[in-house]
Amino acid sequence: MSGTWTYVCATAELLPGEMRTAFDEVTGAGIVVFNLDGDLYALEDKCSHEDFELSSGDFDPGEGSVVCVLHGARFDVREGRPLCAPAYEPVARFPVKTEAGGVWARDDRD
Repeated sequence: MSGTWTYVCATAELLPGEMRTAFDEVTGAGIVVFNLDGDLYALEDKCSHEDFELSSGDFDPGEGSVVCVLHGARFDVREGRPLCAPAYEPVARFPVKTEAGGVWARDDRD
């Protein structure tokens, strides 16, 4: 498990209804951070149905979901759980924090 936090962006660059991406500095995993009404959530930037970036899809802040453009799988950005087929497995959730004017996340999987 990595204890190293990865800088995603300045807090002012991630407004409600927006998302930003980064790559974990230790594991290389893609991370997508969502601002849902001022609360930040980080998921692995990879659809659990097929290896494709969730950040390429549409973030729906009203529903709190992101849709994978490849096959239409939809995920809850707060928990990473799938909301419809063809995805049945959740997307990995990562810790996210704000510190020193920035947004930080990390891949905390063992």
